[in-house]
Amino acid sequence: MPNCRLGTLIATATIILLTAGAPAPAAVLEHVGTFVWREKVSHFGGFSGIEISEDGHGFHALSDRAQLFWGSIDRDAEGRIRGMNIAGRAHLKDSAGVPLKPGFQGDSEGIAIGADGTIWISFEGLNRIAGYADPDAAATRLPRPPRLPELKVNLGFESLAILPDGTLMTMPELSLSPDDPFPVLHFRDDEWSQPYTIRRDGEWRPVGSDYGPDGWFYLLERGFHGILGFSSRVRRMQLTETGPINEEILLETRPLQYDNLEGISAWHDGHGVRLTMISDDNFLFVQRTELVEYRVIEQDPTETAASAPIKPQD
Repeated sequence: MPNCRLGTLIATATIILLTAGAPAPAAVLEHVGTFVWREKVSHFGGFSGIEISEDGHGFHALSDRAQLFWGSIDRDAEGRIRGMNIAGRAHLKDSAGVPLKPGFQGDSEGIAIGADGTIWISFEGLNRIAGYADPDAAATRLPRPPRLPELKVNLGFESLAILPDGTLMTMPELSLSPDDPFPVLHFRDDEWSQPYTIRRDGEWRPVGSDYGPDGWFYLLERGFHGILGFSSRVRRMQLTETGPINEEILLETRPLQYDNLEGISAWHDGHGVRLTMISDDNFLFVQRTELVEYRVIEQDPTETAASAPIKPQD
């Protein structure tokens, strides 16, 4: 996004916020670039999760049919994506080493890679989390998560993140009603817990998450508008033992601005935290696989001007 356009958006939002008396977010997002990823390889598409390496030049991309791709990213001098190079692909397996079938058992949705290199995958359908020592390994089964009334068919563990102490964090895609919060599940030391909830806003549903290098938890949410397609929202918050604090809405897109963004990865690009998001094309020719990147711009708390969540124009 050109700086002049960003400045105009910030200035306009400032006037609105000051008039309404709303609290000012401590950060805004600056659009870095959008890359449409096309490949003529087997099983390509349906991406629901992504992990970007610390240097921004490596990736793992997870499809919702138990397929995991990995490789390198070509970037220009400004850090924008110019190419995606697939180095390998693996068909995820169950704990017996049998490849998972798409559907109930193989609906892989969220990915998080631990400090030791373990690849953690969340599944919906048969809601669970499994670990992989490497992409071709048999799954390491975790104890079954608690039975939550919110866990419905195709509305399970879309998002997955690892907290600084190694805790795995997930939540169902749906709560009991638009006014009920999302229950958060933690897994650590071979035990599940449900320590707190995260606020729900109407029809917005969590589809991806990551814990950033800046100490903020980033939550990607999706809105569905029928023939008008999808909209996306990014919230960030700080997590405490009793729940999230200092929540901020950083981005809210209009329908059809991007495709069906489902995965998010937060990493530091040397200038600030970069958010890389990937879309699920549902293996349909009318949709596309997009990689959308934004940079988090922290605001000076001493300034009186404030900014609102931006609705950027490409």
